[in-house]
Amino acid sequence: MLVIKFGGTSVATAKNIRLVKDIILKKDKPVIAVVSAFGGITNALIECSEMACSGDVGYERIYDQISSRHIKTVKELITGKQQAKAIKEISIPLQELSDVCRGIFLIRELSSKTLDKVLSFGELLSSTIIKSYIQSEGIAVELADSTQFIETDNQFGRAQVNFPLTNKAIRSYFKGENKLWICPGFVAATKQKEITTLGRGGSDYTAAIIAGALKATQLEIWTDVSGMMTADPRMVKSAYIIDNISYEDAMELSHFGAKVLYPPTIQPVLEANIPIRIKNTFEPNHEGTTIAKKSPDNNKIITGLSCIQKIALFSLTGSGMVGIPNFSHRLFKALSLAKVNVILITQASSEHSICVGISQADSKISKAAIESEFELELAAHKVDALQMEENLSIVALVGSKMQQQVGMSGKMLSVLGQNGINIKAIAQGSSEKNISVVIEEAETKKALNTLHESFFLSEKKQVNIFMIGVGNVGGTLIEQLQQQKSYLDKYHHIELRVAGIANSKKMLFIEEGIPLGKWKDNLLKSGQKMNLPAFINKMETLNLRNSIFIDNTAEQSIASVYNEILQKSIAIVTPNKIACTQSLASYKTLKETALKYRTQFLFETNVGAGLPVINTLSDLIKSGDEIIKIEAVLSGSLNFIFNNFTENVKFVDIVKQAMAEGYTEPDPRIDLSGVDVMRKILILIRESGYEMELADIKSNSFMPAACMKTKTVEDFLKKLAVHEEDFQQILKKAKAKKAQLKYVASFNKGKAEGCLQMVTSEHPFYNLKGKDNIVLFFTKRYPEQPLVIKGAGAGAEVTAMGIFGDIMRIAHG
Repeated sequence: MLVIKFGGTSVATAKNIRLVKDIILKKDKPVIAVVSAFGGITNALIECSEMACSGDVGYERIYDQISSRHIKTVKELITGKQQAKAIKEISIPLQELSDVCRGIFLIRELSSKTLDKVLSFGELLSSTIIKSYIQSEGIAVELADSTQFIETDNQFGRAQVNFPLTNKAIRSYFKGENKLWICPGFVAATKQKEITTLGRGGSDYTAAIIAGALKATQLEIWTDVSGMMTADPRMVKSAYIIDNISYEDAMELSHFGAKVLYPPTIQPVLEANIPIRIKNTFEPNHEGTTIAKKSPDNNKIITGLSCIQKIALFSLTGSGMVGIPNFSHRLFKALSLAKVNVILITQASSEHSICVGISQADSKISKAAIESEFELELAAHKVDALQMEENLSIVALVGSKMQQQVGMSGKMLSVLGQNGINIKAIAQGSSEKNISVVIEEAETKKALNTLHESFFLSEKKQVNIFMIGVGNVGGTLIEQLQQQKSYLDKYHHIELRVAGIANSKKMLFIEEGIPLGKWKDNLLKSGQKMNLPAFINKMETLNLRNSIFIDNTAEQSIASVYNEILQKSIAIVTPNKIACTQSLASYKTLKETALKYRTQFLFETNVGAGLPVINTLSDLIKSGDEIIKIEAVLSGSLNFIFNNFTENVKFVDIVKQAMAEGYTEPDPRIDLSGVDVMRKILILIRESGYEMELADIKSNSFMPAACMKTKTVEDFLKKLAVHEEDFQQILKKAKAKKAQLKYVASFNKGKAEGCLQMVTSEHPFYNLKGKDNIVLFFTKRYPEQPLVIKGAGAGAEVTAMGIFGDIMRIAHG
């Protein structure tokens, strides 16, 4: 005997029912096909009955829609005399449904018993139509009446099955003949033949009850997906089908919200050791998922992720609970009497508090029940006021192989923490088959995707980038991201997705990722007006996992929001030096915030563009070394300018060239004033562990004061031309000493300065060419021969490369 069940989506339309017929007829008889109501009909029946109960005549419109849909389906499936016969056959239950709804309308009462009666018509009508359709194709088929063999108690709405009587009745009803039966799911009856239902998802249960009683070879559940998945594919795009799964894991996943299988379904077949196959009606050739007593051996510790949304969390606390027996018993008894199902339980070892998670729909009745039970304790302040939180979700990590596996809980909590997901409660049974956490409902998608990436290692890690500043550096970075896409996918299993970009005028967000080859066109055509608070708010609202904010500007206004961004556990990567060179207190706050919220604040490109200056310095300090002295040429732009400045070339022309090639800041006065160098040496000093303010660094400017007092870049360049002779005099003095002009920053014995120096040939800075930077670290381990870092220190390509490097450090973190 083979038992097959088809869900509501599988029988939602005439087209789908034809697919169902083809699937059934390919099976060897005997076959029992259990069917649900047409997709959406159960909800329509509930709406119809509730409207009737409230005295709303609009219930008739809903009833007419239900009736019309079933008659229309018959007409689409069956022709000729058989069509008339089929319509006549369903007209009887349709008329009865009309009469019941009319009765509800007249007496304004809808009991659980009456609602069960109304809901039963969904499966009764669908099974009757499917039976008539198969019969019209010349195939012998019988309609099974589930009320004749599934006996329950009178707990209407969620009736409990009397298995001894039911199993006996099923074996008697379905004789071992070579037959095909169509059976309505969900519907049962009491001993007095009053209609009951088995709860939402009860059609699965019906099929399992029949399969278990008949010792069926297999139970097939046909739905609109190709099996149980590692996570909800609507939330986790990288979720995939689980080929084989144990009963235990399937039950855990089902309990925690996996919609493919109704939780009670498994029990009847589990006891009979009957395998279950989850199949896709619309992809019948897909193997689907097999659920059996034991899943095949593999290396996967975690089977899947699941979640339940719309959860409320109740916390009962108080010093009067400590050492007092029966508190837990009374709490659960109160909820049980209120017919509230407890989904999650956690209790402090001190007995000072107990916490339960329930469906949010039961919040009001639960609150009333608990407060009533503990009325005296609350009045005497032995128990604190009941705490309730709503709009929560339970996310569960499921896998029977987690038993005795060290580190699963730690890894789960760590991964969630790194993405700023706050955990309200955690529960892990002694069986160690699942770890459940309660989180804000808004964090559900982010949590599931983050955990899926971490525990299903064959999948790519997705990193979501939000970038402000898409000029020379930003545009080059986007090109590099596009070029490396395939390489990162193949060798690092990382997908860097740009979800948001902005320039000074427009901003654009695409959650699935902005096409990098068309970002300019998309920003121009589809971008909205740039607004920094709106950009930050959108980035936070999208709440994407592994998010990185990149600031490619030199704007104070953007640097001022770094702390707010870090508090959302969004990492920051930036070449913008302002944040790290503000007050020492602000610098420390950013560092502390990143640490507190378990995210990263990286700014390698603040000093030396793509050179590994800050990371090298960080490694020295972490390993216990100590900085004694720093000497450096830290301005690639100034080095470029003075390396190319001759008596035959005007100083202003070299500055313009440096600007055009992207070596200077957007405002070249920052470079030429020495402020940029002062900021860089300050960052190195602070990263070395010393405390210093920008004002503490001595600056000996070579620039004429009139040039620096200009209000615009255009005026600045004009003044440079006016003061050409001043720059030529500096050059002549250097040539007279056979020296090179280098703007040098230094730190020694607690003092720092930046100045233009005439460097002679014996100095290591003498041969520094082009836009190169050089940094000399004198440390306890390198006291005489310094650690030297040298290379290109300016330019869009190397700066973008440095930003890329920081992104990858976070991605691998």
